[in-house]
Amino acid sequence: MDIIKIFLPSIVAFIVGILITPLVSNFLYKNKLWKKKSVAVATDGGQATLSQKLHNDEERKTPRMGGIIVWISALVTIILFTFSDYLDFLSRNQTWLPLFTLVAGGLLGLIDDYFSVTERYDQKAGGLSSKKRVLLVFIISLIGAWWFYDKLETTDIMIPFVGIWQAGILFVPFFILVMLGTYSGGVIDGLDGLSGGVFSIIFGAYGILAFIQNQNDIAAFCFVLVGGILAFLWFNIPPARFYLSETGVMALTMTLVVVAFLTKQVLILPIIAFPLVISSASSSIQLLSKKFRHGKKVFLVAPLHHHFQALGWPATKVVMRYWVLGSMCATLGIVIALIGKV
Repeated sequence: MDIIKIFLPSIVAFIVGILITPLVSNFLYKNKLWKKKSVAVATDGGQATLSQKLHNDEERKTPRMGGIIVWISALVTIILFTFSDYLDFLSRNQTWLPLFTLVAGGLLGLIDDYFSVTERYDQKAGGLSSKKRVLLVFIISLIGAWWFYDKLETTDIMIPFVGIWQAGILFVPFFILVMLGTYSGGVIDGLDGLSGGVFSIIFGAYGILAFIQNQNDIAAFCFVLVGGILAFLWFNIPPARFYLSETGVMALTMTLVVVAFLTKQVLILPIIAFPLVISSASSSIQLLSKKFRHGKKVFLVAPLHHHFQALGWPATKVVMRYWVLGSMCATLGIVIALIGKV
């Protein structure tokens, strides 16, 4: 019964996602919900010449907001399964918080996406300014930290090969920092099929870890997200019908952090989610290099996947190698989590 409870919802979420996509897609295209201009200004204020060439939304006319498919299909599936006493996996101590984070992040990202495809957008950020987005993520992370600390009375962090660290009140700022850092990895949403493949691998890995640790509700939740992400990916492989964008990135990155803390495997997160880490790190390195090395760049363009693209790699080659790298890192993370228990 546990196997059915964990994997059946994933299949249902995939089917729901496939069924609602025509409605969502038609709405996005009918209302022309794509960016009308490519990124013209880099985060340091300079001209983003290469980025303009690589991001040609105004020519391709590919809508944003594709992440709606992921979190709506997951939400519908979860609601459907609450009517079954045997298959319901919505629980206070395991799935209330990740569900809240998923929906809250999705809605806030949707607002940002709306601004980015209308005339009301920030020239640099293409929607809400970076400061406003970080503030929104901070607020949700503060709510999550409070829920862990006060409602779940959780302050312990598993350190592989060492044991449990009782962080006490330090758990709160640590949680917030991890969520802000993980959200920065959302820059991986830049090539057709890239984000969908990477996120499905990451959540699949945490679903496996949760199942091994007998956290069946979390495992089912993770695989519901995998089902929703794969439904999105079905239409996001080249040529992409739409992009994940902030409504998907906010929902998935923040929910990932909650899942990592619930499974006590947050310190394995940088390994399992290594593609997110290198994408975020490359952007930070590029920004710091241009600031402190008088405009000199480390990469042709950041984040890293666009650097490879600028080198002449076909986009599909970059994407599939990220999938391969993500699979190996996820496997390594699972192995370390299992042998690192003391």
